[in-house]
Amino acid sequence: MRTFSSSVHTWFIPARDGVPVTRPRISLYGHDSLGLGHLRRNLCLARTLSGLPDEPDVLIVSGAVEASSYDLPAGAEMVTIPGVRKDDAGCYRSRRLRVGLDEAIALRRDMLTATLGAYAPDLLVVDKSPRGFGGELGPALDALRARGTTRVVLGLRDVLDEPGVARREWREASMNESIRSHVDEVWIYGDPSVHDLAEACGIPPALRTKIRYTGYLAAGRITAVERPPSVSPGVPYVLCTVGGGQDGVTLATAFLEARLPAGTAGVVVTGSQMAPRARQAVERVAAGRNGVTVVTFHPSVDRWMPGAAAMVTMGGYNTVAEILSTDVPALVVPRRSPRAEQAHRATALAALGFVDVIDGPLAPAALTQWLDVATSRPRAARLGIDLGGLSGVARLATRLLDHRRLRAVAV
Repeated sequence: MRTFSSSVHTWFIPARDGVPVTRPRISLYGHDSLGLGHLRRNLCLARTLSGLPDEPDVLIVSGAVEASSYDLPAGAEMVTIPGVRKDDAGCYRSRRLRVGLDEAIALRRDMLTATLGAYAPDLLVVDKSPRGFGGELGPALDALRARGTTRVVLGLRDVLDEPGVARREWREASMNESIRSHVDEVWIYGDPSVHDLAEACGIPPALRTKIRYTGYLAAGRITAVERPPSVSPGVPYVLCTVGGGQDGVTLATAFLEARLPAGTAGVVVTGSQMAPRARQAVERVAAGRNGVTVVTFHPSVDRWMPGAAAMVTMGGYNTVAEILSTDVPALVVPRRSPRAEQAHRATALAALGFVDVIDGPLAPAALTQWLDVATSRPRAARLGIDLGGLSGVARLATRLLDHRRLRAVAV
């Protein structure tokens, strides 16, 4: 047995087939300012990465207060930093602390710098923003890059926005420069045959050598099947989810006002970030309906999906990826502002026949009609696009982590 020393920690290196081996360290960062998308994606990645053959330790850094509600895989831990949120006017604010946004960002920056500096990950996967929310990840990233022992990945969802907007914002955020100087690879969690994000953002050919399309994080994502506790055994049910819930009251209310197929129960998940007054309005509508229940938040809603007779949802990445992993008929009612991301994703997948989309005003009568048809038609698996993103991430991470094995051998 030999010892590998760094400025942060000392690892004991056992020999495996004559090759010194240590337990890898991976960190996943998401700024988590709107909804739960960043957190849910990172939790999904953590389950995959912690299960690699070398059994890495995985540290998730999140700004979502809901982070502690989720189960973590063995070898994974969560660090929660003070949250930020987007208000109704589209402006960012501190979520809970009564401080200004600049002070909140400064506090988050100091916590990130200390945490990542002490943890010294071999692989850092940054969700969406290379230098973090308001540049908060910058000092930590600069220090890790200077140390030279951390591989940095930028993880991007399949669609950022309508292509013209995505290209403009990409340019204004100097994304190409950040990738060139601070990022080893860019993982796009999608299939370019559905949406070519590199083309949409105008990424130059010289940087496209860093891009890896993983496929959608879909196949194998739902690890167990459960029924909503409120639904009696043997009773079919339809499920309505609205993501984090900040702008889901219209869809939730329309679903509750629709007529469900005979003998079918309904379950609405409002999301933990729906405003209390809006949630109370939804609950008042539900109180007048038999066989319908409202759930504020449940960390395992994905396990309710495979057993549903049909689903009505918004169009966030994680919910759509979970839908794609099932054969459940799904109606997507996407958010159309302030970003067209959900609408663009839903339209592309509807063109392939994987989901249905309602265009125009959302009316209970339209939901009633769709539910009647969807719950009576044959179910079919969604085939023809790359849904193996979790396997893709495992392969990519394994290859990037090989650099640490070479370091250990050189000691």
